[in-house]
Amino acid sequence: MAWTWRYYGAEGSGSAGQDLPSESFTSRGDAESWLGENWQELSEGGVDRVALLEDDKEVYAMSLEPVD
Repeated sequence: MAWTWRYYGAEGSGSAGQDLPSESFTSRGDAESWLGENWQELSEGGVDRVALLEDDKEVYAMSLEPVD
């Protein structure tokens, strides 16, 4: 079982940028920890929203936009 993140840009399109990291994790916790450490870099790279995938199934999605 592989856990990965899918990135979405402002228009809602997948793969917000070509130079974004493509990581694969063996556990959900590792994937979520990685996002916690790297979300700001992703946001600065044009990612507005991410979705966590378990193999090819979307588990959940969330915004990287700051809460006002």
